[in-house]
Amino acid sequence: MKRFWDNACAVANDAPLGGWSVELDGKPVRLPGGAKLALPHAALARAVAVEWQAAGGGVGGALTYDDLPLTRLVGTAQERVTAAREAVVEEIARYGQSDLLCYRAEHPVALVSAQQAQWQPWLDWAAREIGAHLRVTTGIIHVAQPDDALAVLAARAASFDVYRLAALGVLVPSFGSLVLGLAVAHGALAAIEAHEIATLDERHQASLWGWDSEAEARMAKVAEDVAVAGRFLDLCAG
Repeated sequence: MKRFWDNACAVANDAPLGGWSVELDGKPVRLPGGAKLALPHAALARAVAVEWQAAGGGVGGALTYDDLPLTRLVGTAQERVTAAREAVVEEIARYGQSDLLCYRAEHPVALVSAQQAQWQPWLDWAAREIGAHLRVTTGIIHVAQPDDALAVLAARAASFDVYRLAALGVLVPSFGSLVLGLAVAHGALAAIEAHEIATLDERHQASLWGWDSEAEARMAKVAEDVAVAGRFLDLCAG
């Protein structure tokens, strides 16, 4: 794809549409399905305009959708989540059934202690702030979670708008934890900090045996996606 515009800017939409859009030399950015890119917050609209302004350098410069991560998330919200909201909520909420934070190591002592110190506070947060009291086990054998805990977690996921759900659709699978995803969405935890917490086991193994280059590259890519989704949530806050 080649850049064909000089200037990208955020534009406030007139009533009754409201919200914001992004224009390239006065023409609105449109999604692959043809709909005009719709942004609910001025801060998000300005950030999307900035990434379009930077993409490809000057006119004729090459760019890909990797240069437009915020735009991709907006598109996911508008085209995927809006069309299948219930299914997306169900997919996200399913992670509560096997939340990473509930599965603890039996040994070594250092890892057991680190999991208790870094994971338990967020299960306590979920119990205190959401009312979801999740069970903890050791090893990998599945532990059934209380129905009432799963119900309140699912209800909390369902309470978010399509934009925040799009971000949670990145964060929750990346963490393997609905609890950490909800903590980020509520502003209780920074996305990149949540990624550090979620990769505790991997980092412990690396401290003992060193990093495998492919695994390290995968983790770095996930961290990049997590950072974008976290920033997206921050921009959706106002």
